Amino acid sequence: MSKRTEQVADELRQIISEIIQFELKDPRVGFVTVTRVEVSADLQHARAFVSVMGEPAERDEALIGLEKARGFVRRRVGQELRHMRTVPDVQFRLDTSLDYSIHIATVLRDVAEERRVNPPHLDDPE
Repeated sequence: MSKRTEQVADELRQIISEIIQFELKDPRVGFVTVTRVEVSADLQHARAFVSVMGEPAERDEALIGLEKARGFVRRRVGQELRHMRTVPDVQFRLDTSLDYSIHIATVLRDVAEERRVNPPHLDDPE
């Protein structure tokens, strides 16, 4: 990723976050956090990865709400990014990295607890 696309991605993350937090009125888009934005090399397309707190059904509803608001978000991004000739088409994707991190932490905690309860013996072939 070039320095320019990184700068645009960072700026987009901030702008989209503020739009979602302060301007969207859709109740389905409640606890949404923009974790990162990836921008294509030609700056025509942007993928905004979002983390949504809640159950899977609530996550699905939040993504539906964000999809419905795409035009509004793009229009507002265009108003904020006056220095760009074209406004990137924004697509929303669910960021599951937090879920994965929580899963790994749980597995590691379980392994540590198992070793605490049943310490390995020095004469075991493991």
